[in-house]
Amino acid sequence: MRDVVILGVGMTHFGKHPELSLKDLARAAAWDAIKDAGISPKDIEYGFAANAIGGVVTGQTMVVGEVVLREVGITGIPIINVENACASGSVAAMEAYYAIKDGRCDMAIALGVEKMYAGDTLLTTTAVAGAGDVELELANGINFPTHWALRAQKRMELIGTTAEEYAMVSVKSHKNAQYNPRAQYQKPLTLEQVLNGRMIADPMTQFMCSGIGDGSAAIILCEKEKAKKYTSKMITLKGFGIATGEYDERRDITFNDIEKRCGEMLYENTGIGPKDIDFAEVHDCFSIAEFMRVEGLGLFEYGEYGHALRTGECEIGGRLPINPSGGLLSKGHPIAATGVAQMCEAVWQLRGECGQRQVEGARTALTHCSGGGIAGDGAVSVASMVQKDY
Repeated sequence: MRDVVILGVGMTHFGKHPELSLKDLARAAAWDAIKDAGISPKDIEYGFAANAIGGVVTGQTMVVGEVVLREVGITGIPIINVENACASGSVAAMEAYYAIKDGRCDMAIALGVEKMYAGDTLLTTTAVAGAGDVELELANGINFPTHWALRAQKRMELIGTTAEEYAMVSVKSHKNAQYNPRAQYQKPLTLEQVLNGRMIADPMTQFMCSGIGDGSAAIILCEKEKAKKYTSKMITLKGFGIATGEYDERRDITFNDIEKRCGEMLYENTGIGPKDIDFAEVHDCFSIAEFMRVEGLGLFEYGEYGHALRTGECEIGGRLPINPSGGLLSKGHPIAATGVAQMCEAVWQLRGECGQRQVEGARTALTHCSGGGIAGDGAVSVASMVQKDY
């Protein structure tokens, strides 16, 4: 089995871009990654393209990868389209990794692109609701803000987590995102502003929920020996973990077993454990979700993340910074682009290119993205490990 390097990365600004199409967004991210890698589009042997709701929002119901990659001259090769809700981009990256690892190719692109803003909130929210069991849950009024609010309330009841602690996730995220020029929301918020925001689903205010936005991100993966032709500064993609939900209606909804199983697979596949990680980018689609992700992955003990927020343990400069990019709450969450964008942030951090949001001395990063929700459980959870080898 061969080693895989992240040779180049590219990402658009995340936000509302009514003037840009799926092709415009994907073209910009792909070209940035190609230039960053120092390669030609013709060097790419496989393409993996992720998109989740384009069929509903834009009408591009099929062959998204072929359509958008043609824009940068990537044609005539195998192109695989990927959909797995919010984890779509992560799965595209995982499939590109295994294509190289297994010897099917030496170089591949993984791209995620999403056009969420359509000037019609109902259209977008209806499309996003398709990440759950539409027949069972949406028909009965269970959407994703409701799903996460119920879990937040149960955690408050059983563990004593407070609304202030949920708000602190958003305060931290916005503080980090002010230094990220690609982030959707770059203005810091106070605890009072977050708590006093418009209520979406008690206790989640608008600032505890990720927003609607457009964006794209891309990475170029390369077999390690071939990568030496382009760089001596290797950022290695060490491996992945993936899990799907078990949908046991008796389960404890204050803890995410799906993340536990995903993390265990990642740690076993890479030989790297939670104590070896310098920072993590996790799927904080709602403030409560950040609690679930970091505790499920074993980065913090169950029930202890509120304390970590209060003591600064998860801040840049703390023991284990979480979401130095600003996370989904502030960097933005164009669904299929998110997982790839997290890996871009990991590479920029490990290269030392993040300015005032830099995690000093970082060598090992975990990225994590979950997708969908069924019967109060996650549908899919994907995590990767990225490491600096120079």
